[in-house]
Amino acid sequence: MNLNSFFKSVIDADGAPVVICNLEHTVVYMNPASVSHYHADITGKNIKSCHNAASGEKIDRVVAWFKESIENNLVYTYRNDKENKDVYMVALRDDGGSLIGYYEKHEYRNKETAELYKMEK
Repeated sequence: MNLNSFFKSVIDADGAPVVICNLEHTVVYMNPASVSHYHADITGKNIKSCHNAASGEKIDRVVAWFKESIENNLVYTYRNDKENKDVYMVALRDDGGSLIGYYEKHEYRNKETAELYKMEK
């Protein structure tokens, strides 16, 4: 099996929105949770086209910071109290450490209420 299939499966199984962009800010992939969350699939479009100018400038600043060092990989970008989540931008790097893109990561802070190891369909 192709390793990329494993990576795609991980992203698709994540219940949190994941939007992956290249360095030209083109959305190269949105997992099903992100399409549902944003009520749109903007794959192939510039991520900055759905942000205001100030947000676009912040995206540019974060990407420039990612480029400064292989150690610069995570930036906290937003707190959404209504959904009890934090949002981050995360650097994506190739095997040599070169920046190839970035993605938006959502981390929900609600305590899990499911029963441990309960397996159901």
